[in-house]
Amino acid sequence: MIFVVTGVWTIWLVLVAALASFVAAVLLKKKVDNADPGNEEMVKVQGYIKDGARAFIKRQYTTLAIFVAGLAIALGVLYGLRNEGISFHWSLMVLSYLLGSIASGWAGWLGMKVGVDANAKTAQAATKGLTPAFDVSFFGGAVMGLICSASALGGVFILYFIIGDPMIVLGFSFGASTIALFAKAGGGIFTKTADVAADLVGKIEYSLPEDDPRNPAAVADNVGDNVGDIAGMGADLFDSYVASLIAAMLLGFSLSRIDGISVIDYTTFASYPIIISAGGLIASIIGIFIIAKMEKQSPGKALNIATWLATGLFIAFAALFTLLTTTVSDLTGDMKARLWRNWGSASIGVIAGLVIGLTTDYYTDDSKHPTQAVAESSQQGHALNILTGFSYGLLSVAPPTIGIVVSMAISYALDGVYGVANASVGMLAIVGTIVSNDAYGPIVDNARGIAEQGGLEEDVIALCDKLDSAGNTAKAITKGFSIGAAALTVLALLYSFMEEAGHYTGADMHLDLLSVDVMIGALLGVMVPCIYSAVLIFAVDKNAQVMVKEIRRQFEEHPAILEGTEPADFERCIDIATKGSLRELVVPSLLSVGAPIIVGVLFGVRALGAFLAGTILIGFIFGLLLSNAGGTWDNAKKYIEDGNLGGKGTLAHAASVTGDTVGDPFKDTAGPAINTLICVMSLTAEIFLQLFVAVNNGAGLIPLA
Repeated sequence: MIFVVTGVWTIWLVLVAALASFVAAVLLKKKVDNADPGNEEMVKVQGYIKDGARAFIKRQYTTLAIFVAGLAIALGVLYGLRNEGISFHWSLMVLSYLLGSIASGWAGWLGMKVGVDANAKTAQAATKGLTPAFDVSFFGGAVMGLICSASALGGVFILYFIIGDPMIVLGFSFGASTIALFAKAGGGIFTKTADVAADLVGKIEYSLPEDDPRNPAAVADNVGDNVGDIAGMGADLFDSYVASLIAAMLLGFSLSRIDGISVIDYTTFASYPIIISAGGLIASIIGIFIIAKMEKQSPGKALNIATWLATGLFIAFAALFTLLTTTVSDLTGDMKARLWRNWGSASIGVIAGLVIGLTTDYYTDDSKHPTQAVAESSQQGHALNILTGFSYGLLSVAPPTIGIVVSMAISYALDGVYGVANASVGMLAIVGTIVSNDAYGPIVDNARGIAEQGGLEEDVIALCDKLDSAGNTAKAITKGFSIGAAALTVLALLYSFMEEAGHYTGADMHLDLLSVDVMIGALLGVMVPCIYSAVLIFAVDKNAQVMVKEIRRQFEEHPAILEGTEPADFERCIDIATKGSLRELVVPSLLSVGAPIIVGVLFGVRALGAFLAGTILIGFIFGLLLSNAGGTWDNAKKYIEDGNLGGKGTLAHAASVTGDTVGDPFKDTAGPAINTLICVMSLTAEIFLQLFVAVNNGAGLIPLA
């Protein structure tokens, strides 16, 4: 059925924005395709990376297909029972879920493909100067950002326009979350397995330079950057972006239950989140092309300008689209004013995202005090590097938390929980820019490695180092954005879940911590992100040990590798990382989907609501702590390697390598994967709500209320 009401014509701006984003991505991809890939050795190394990334994605997607098929069957059974057999409604939910999985997987695959193509070309462009090298890497990242945004926004628009029920479109979000769970956690395990092993043996035991071609794990590390930070982070932000839209749409659609609310009113409110997100996508496109025309002397500054530009343009375009939407004559005056209040909420959300990003920049940039303080503490040894870095990671939690609290308070005052939902929409409205900046990071990281392995001049490698340093900070900022947005998004999903639960059960769904079922749910919710983080870090630890033994074996049995007369066996290390990362995904996958189902069935929907609240609170704090501490340790090491505090070969450098090694699974595996966890669990609760309601009318098998 065609559901969108004639008269809410501004929804067509969503389709225009999605199509414009696809066109812009094609234009930028052509620029990357036409760039010079460099000398024969660079092309050869790039080929290793491309083959390794392709092999990992193929094996991961094969595993994913089985998992997706299993969940699709489970959804089909659930909705078939609800509707007493196969129905149109049943078919649409399953189809929506499958489309979300396919769209997210395709966006991640294509973005990774372009990223791999851009790395050697960035290194070659660095021989001509900073601006050409920045352009190639930024364009490569922008393709990922624009494809990711267009696929997510376009997919939600098409499904909503055809189906008209945000609850069915929720399946699209659940499909995206399924992919994100595997892509982010699996890619994170892969990349840090290789990175940690390469550092422990290559740097510490054999004093090899960064990305030295004699190190058997060097290419696996480069592969990991692509599968973890491009495909993985892209899927993660795709998931958060779609979830934020669906959460706000569901709350807008819930107005249909209020007497006196017209169809035009509640359909406009259900459509409003994607309408203003179209403004964010257009803002990202304009910002990307403005940066492309600039002369870049500071890569970090250029990336920050892109974010600030997109933020300002989004606020302006969202205001314009709100003005156009309020010209619909059938909307009441109160509803028009309410739309403007939600524009305010979205604006507050994107500003809060900036605060989180700037805070992350302060705590992870090697030109700022915290990172330099960690580097200075390294002169006194390994333990003090860890203590100082971890302490700054803890401190870094405060400003983003305050930013989230302020944005929640203001947006709630503007329009209740719907305002909070639109604050999360605003925070992720410029996801095109956020993903672009994030994908830039692994491209320049790979470029630095290829420059080293391709035998380019030292000044070219130093220029690639400058690009890479900005990339590390950019990745840290985007992680902060994604963690903050995930927190607001799942809070909106929690409100939606509790409202739906109250509607179906007719029971009071307020969460009172003095109630036993609520306290049990909250405690279990606090526990899960801790276990999830431990499982992922253990996975990196276990797989890195295997790879460390392999690197040592190659050096001991083939001493010609260290002499540079025999090539290292890169493929063996890639295979270890691939098999290990996919094997270790079983527990995280079962935990993320199974935990909310078990809690809901055993203790009921109120306990499950408290469970989700617990995961949100601890997940937000853990995510920020792990990501920021890891970023600080990483850039402290780079600060010393740039020649500060004695440079390489000193105690400070050895201690900083230890800190960076500890921080690797913090910032690139556990930290950013937590927001995927809380999204998946929130969506699982929402989608399987009918199952929980069917058990003692939502009281669970062990009723405690």
